[in-house]
Amino acid sequence: MARILHEQTPTQQWWNHAVIYQIYPRSFASRHGQIGDLPGIIDHLGYLADLGIDAVWLSPFYLSPQKDAGYDVADYYRVDPMFGTNDDAIALINAVHEHGLRIIVDMVPNHTSDQHVWFQAALADPNSPQRQYYWFRDGKPDNHQPPNDWGSIFGSRAWTRVCDRADAPGSPWENDTQWYLHLFDSSQPDLNWDSPEVRAEFCNILRYWLDLGVDGFRVDVAHGLCKDPELPDWQFHWDMVSGGSKVPGDVPPPPQWNRPEVHEIYREWRAVLDEYGPDRALVAEAWVDNLDDMAKFVRADEMSQAFNFDFLCSPFTVNAYRTSIRKSLRAMDNVGAPTTWVLSNHDVVRVVSRMGLVETGKGPNGIRPTDPQPDAQLGMQRGLAAHLLQAGLPGSCYIYQGEELALPEHTGLSDDIRQDPAYFRTRGVEAGRDGCRIPMPWNSQLPGFGFSPSGETWLPQPEEWRDLAVDVQLSRSDSTLALFRRLFAARAELRMAQAQLCEVEEDSPWLHYISRHDTRDDVHILTVFDTPTPLPTGAEIIISSRALDEPTAPGESYTVPCNCTVWFTLSS
Repeated sequence: MARILHEQTPTQQWWNHAVIYQIYPRSFASRHGQIGDLPGIIDHLGYLADLGIDAVWLSPFYLSPQKDAGYDVADYYRVDPMFGTNDDAIALINAVHEHGLRIIVDMVPNHTSDQHVWFQAALADPNSPQRQYYWFRDGKPDNHQPPNDWGSIFGSRAWTRVCDRADAPGSPWENDTQWYLHLFDSSQPDLNWDSPEVRAEFCNILRYWLDLGVDGFRVDVAHGLCKDPELPDWQFHWDMVSGGSKVPGDVPPPPQWNRPEVHEIYREWRAVLDEYGPDRALVAEAWVDNLDDMAKFVRADEMSQAFNFDFLCSPFTVNAYRTSIRKSLRAMDNVGAPTTWVLSNHDVVRVVSRMGLVETGKGPNGIRPTDPQPDAQLGMQRGLAAHLLQAGLPGSCYIYQGEELALPEHTGLSDDIRQDPAYFRTRGVEAGRDGCRIPMPWNSQLPGFGFSPSGETWLPQPEEWRDLAVDVQLSRSDSTLALFRRLFAARAELRMAQAQLCEVEEDSPWLHYISRHDTRDDVHILTVFDTPTPLPTGAEIIISSRALDEPTAPGESYTVPCNCTVWFTLSS
């Protein structure tokens, strides 16, 4: 008896069933130098259209000192010269649409750069109105301690005293001993969203990019905008990119994360987007403790999607995936929103490397040459199996650039070339995220694998990527690039994203789902973990993450090996 997990849904807005490709601009492609740029993206839009995706999401390209790779924004209205010009942005938006795709851009509302005009004004004058746009506060009575004990996500405390900055203003403010809050790097002061001026300005920023034609926004740290105004102490560490705080259950909720007030902001943003029609998307990056909290972000009058980090962080085990899929579909169905599946992004170790570690799941914050190394073959098998499973589930799915090439993490980077602030603020305890941000390999025969005209790359590429370059994979029908092209074509043709999903054999050592849509025969999705599993007699393979041995005699069927996902139909 098959258990229904999700009912068939009609085709709704495009994001309900889209495949969305994340572009990390500095590492995708360059037309001019060692840093990727917007013209470089334009040059490769044909490649993305041929891959079979529906939309692209760009990480930040705004003017920035690049202390956190662009997530420290100095001017939300201007493209950073390292990526091009505003005219290049307009050309990119138009070119994306000409290729039949949509474009989502990053919005970073939790904090600005300390070079933003607002913060510079606040720094220069304690009496400036801009001080109210951020969290400037007096320290504890002796003025040698910050206002509270909050820690930064990047390590160390979350407060910096104004007079301790190298650019602290001189007379008459040299005795300015106020502190400012930064839940990330000290160069990223947190905005105070209780300020009407902050809220009004971000509505203007949204309209500026909507006027240029963008189709939506991915909202960075969507759960972090509002803080308890009392700023109480909270002695625990919030490990955001592992899905939550991991603190004892009797501890009060964090006063700086996932406050209910954030939802009022996104209802306001939803109204702004609706001025441009019903087809503009808001996507939440919300690292929260449970799926019901995540579902609150995608209620009908708020956001369109929320990344399913529960799925990303799940270990590669049958019980972990089974539980995550059930809970995810139930939570999103309860609010009428699509489940948004994701396996990787610019903040986590690449999936084919994470899956090759002894402990799978979210994985460590970077891998050094001296750390335990992934099992490359095992990681490849598990990673591709996870991708085929994800693509078969109802809802939307995201793919991080290079996953279609099965690029592994660069685990050989030396510490002297690292650039991630997480590495420096943790004093090297964390390797950081540089290893998943290596420039893409386009041509195996060119310097820098064709990333830039000069062959220069802002981080070095591992030599092993030569055989994974796009030109090599385009020449082979058995490449992972060819597999992903077939996968996304089948997903669209079979309407897997809109189908009913039923679970079969709920306690088996494998996952077995049936995808049902009234336009076609049932499609079975089988993911095998540790025990090879025979398919039913008469199974007709649609796609498989690993090569299957052909049946050797009449009446026999395929056997699915370990760490493999297969889509198949059954002949009547």
